Order: sequence, then structure tokens, then C-alpha cells
Amino acid sequence: MKLPGAPVLPDGSAPRCLVTGATGYIGGRLVPALLDSGHRVRALARVPRKLRDYPWVDRAEVVRGDVTDAASLAEAMRGVDVAYYLVHALGSGAGFEETDRTAAENFGEQARAAGVRRIVYLGGLTPAGVPEEDLSPHLRSRAEVGRILLDSGVPTAVLRAAIVIGSGSASFEMLRYLTERLPLMITPSWVRTRIQPVAVRDVVRYLVGSASLPEEVNRAFDIGGPDVMTYRDMMQRYARVAGLRRRMILPVPVLTPTLSSRWVGLVTPVPSSIARPLTESLRHEVVCREHDIKEYVPDPPDGAIGFDRALGLALKRIHEARVDTRWSNASVPGAPSDPLPTDPDWAGGSLYRDDRELAVPAGPEALWRVIEGIGGENGWYSFPPAWAARGWLDRIVGGVGLRRGRRDAQRLRVGDSLDFWRVEEIVPGELLRLRAEMRLPGLAWLELTVHRDERGRTVYGQRALFHPRGLPGHAYWWAVWPFHSVVFGGMARNISQAAAAEEKAGEPVAGRGTDN
Repeated sequence: MKLPGAPVLPDGSAPRCLVTGATGYIGGRLVPALLDSGHRVRALARVPRKLRDYPWVDRAEVVRGDVTDAASLAEAMRGVDVAYYLVHALGSGAGFEETDRTAAENFGEQARAAGVRRIVYLGGLTPAGVPEEDLSPHLRSRAEVGRILLDSGVPTAVLRAAIVIGSGSASFEMLRYLTERLPLMITPSWVRTRIQPVAVRDVVRYLVGSASLPEEVNRAFDIGGPDVMTYRDMMQRYARVAGLRRRMILPVPVLTPTLSSRWVGLVTPVPSSIARPLTESLRHEVVCREHDIKEYVPDPPDGAIGFDRALGLALKRIHEARVDTRWSNASVPGAPSDPLPTDPDWAGGSLYRDDRELAVPAGPEALWRVIEGIGGENGWYSFPPAWAARGWLDRIVGGVGLRRGRRDAQRLRVGDSLDFWRVEEIVPGELLRLRAEMRLPGLAWLELTVHRDERGRTVYGQRALFHPRGLPGHAYWWAVWPFHSVVFGGMARNISQAAAAEEKAGEPVAGRGTDN
């Protein structure tokens, strides 16, 4: 994909771009694209260490900040030419519209004060002729953010997209799992709604090109691919591209947005908190009304990427395990984000622990390969029914469950989602620390370590920690405590056995089996 090059400033330097949402799905792809096109990039993140293992991090400047914190934005905007606004409070519960409003106002004010010459915002495509009060809260908020930025006094380009198709996008994952898992579907009536999807590669191309728009351009642009179809058509075309049989789809009018999101949440990896705004946005037709962006960011000679080709590219990335970013890159709204405190007593509260160590008949390298490959298709090496039940319970109460899987089948990096965990820290060959993002009455971590003891043996260390929140938290710990010997004890034994088998075979060993 050929991207527009960076313009040269009067002093001979390349423009500096501030990218918010750099840990997210689009932001994580935009940063390397801007760098490759010659721009200088400053990536804004609430937790900068989440970007530590990204392949482009040494080429960019990473700063700490939050769009709801005006002071941190003011510092991040210093010397910036183009500011990308790629954050929103999707799925964060009640009050998200006010959060979006405050963040957009902060962003516009600080950009104007810092002399930023352009803002670029990726928003949602709104249906024609539908009063704003009839839009879903998600689309209504996206539209309001666009207006706030356009009125900020800084020339702004608002790019409005419907469904983004690419490996790892929430919309693609929803489509993929609905189609692959359900050959016969009773579906909501919104499967008849016309949609104009756009390939993520084209979205990134438009975003990069928007950095070079003339100063007088201050407007919204609709961006979409060449195909307009219903969601039902999208599922049938996905089935054809993926080599599946034609799907039986029976739309019914009785599924409310809440029921639809619960249904999507149970069938796909996308939790209902995120599925709901996505499905609500499909109630109305979302089709581009213009394609004026081509006057400033010309289409490639062979045109924008069509739907079938976008599906093929996404599936190829998945099969080759080359998914750069995923919808779950961003932290789950409401999930804990603070790292594990270094004080083991955690002043001010209880900290329950389950510690286990086991000598392993294998080298440290083999043991580490098993540890880094944990989760996803490899499973958790202990009592699969218990893990599956915990995942289903989490989804029933609106959590993420186990279906997020892994971004990469063999490698992890800080910030990766891993089923209902997130990688908080990784020291290759030594430590993997996971922070729980399932619904819990407290905070939980799981640490897996590798070291050698004084006799030179490889030792596997496993530590589960739980900080209860009130009486329900204490009750939860003691309710599950009887199962620890089965779940955590079996996990230690099976990881040890898998490492021995890995060393003997010289190849990865899947972890679904259990000796319990």
C-alpha cells in the first residue's frame, strides 16, 4: 500500500504528528504508516509502557497523557503540527457522552493554544435524514465530537467511516465469528440494513493523507469502500471468501438492541459492552453521500479496496499470524489499569496469594516457550471445563470472557489482551505477569516465572494474587479457594510436563490437556 509522503515544512523538517489512541486498533497502525511516509510522530498514551514492545517504538516519541487531562495535553501538543484524535469512550457505560464531550473540548482548546495547524478525527458515518436524537448514543456522540473539533478554531478533517474491515477490528471479528460459528442464524432485523464498509488499509491511507490537507479545509468527509450491501450480504460473502457453505439467515423483528448485543456477546469474542454500540449503529442505513476526499487524497490506480479483497487480506493476516493490532488492544473500560504494587503487603488492604514452585525436567528455554504460548488456542493447562465455565460466567455478566484469545500464537508483548487477562509485564525468559480483566469483586494477577535454583535445576514459579474489594471480594476468594489445588496445582504440573515434552520434541506443544 503506497501512502502519501510527508510535506516539508519551511524550515526543512517533516511535520510532527501527535497520535492519541496509539495503543488502539487504528492508532497502532497509523503510527508506523506516518513514520514510513516521513512524518515525525509523538504517540500519546495513558500508560506509555504499553507501547514498549511495539516494533516502531524506537522510531517515535512516546509521551504520557490523557485527553481528559488538559495539562497533559498542553505538554503533548508542544511543537505539534498535526494532531490525530483517535479516542472515544466506546462501551464505557453511563456518562460516556459527557466524557467524549469533555475530551474533545480539551483537545480542541489545547491544539489551538499550541498553534497546531490541523486536527484529524476518525468518527462514525451517520445516516442521511435521521434526526440526531434518533441516532444511537454511540453515533450521536461521535457526531458531537466532530462538531466540537470543527468549531475549535483549528482546521479539522473529520473522516466518517461505517464498518472497518481488517484483521483484528471489532467489526470484522463480529462478522467473522457470527458467520463461521452459525450456519443457521436467527438474526436481528438490522441484517437487512445497507452498509458501506471500508478496508482498514484505506482508512489508514486517508488518515495519513489528511495531514497534508490545505489550511482552508475544515469539514467532514465520508470514507467508504466501493461496495454497498446489507449485513446479510456481508455474511454470505464472508462465507464464500472463507470457503464456507452458504449460510441460512432468518431475520426476526423481536431482538432489541440489548438482546442483540447479548447474542453477539455470547457468539463472538466482542463483549456486549462493545457489541451494543456497534449493533445500535446498524439500525439505520450508513452509506457515503460523497467521496470528496479523493480530491485531496487520490484513490490508488486500481481504486479503493473492495469488500471481498479486504476480507481476503484480513484472513491472510490471521492465517499467517501477522495481526498487528486488535480491537482488544485498548483496555476494557472499567478494568483496573494500575500495575501490581511492589509492596507485597499492599498497605491499606488484604492481598490473598496462591504460590507454587515446581522443578521442571527441561531447560529454561523450553519452559519459557510454553509459558509465552499460554492461552488462546493453547489453553491454560488445567481443568478446561473450569476455565470454560469461568469464561462463560464472565460473558453472561457482560465481561470479555475467554474468546479474545491472542494477537500472536507464539509471542506476547506488554498490553496484549490474552483471553480475560492482559499482559502487564513480560521479561523474556523470566517473567510473565497477567492482570485480570474479567468481572471480579477485586483486583487479580497471575505471575508465571522461570529461574534456576542452587542445584542448577529449572524451576517454574506460579503466583496468583487477589486484592478483594469489600466483603464480596473476601467471600469470592474463599468460595473459589477449594478449587485452587485442582486449577492452579494442575496448571503447574501440566506446564512442567508440556515443557518436558517441548524439549524432547523440539516443537511447540498445545496446552489443552490436563492430568486432572
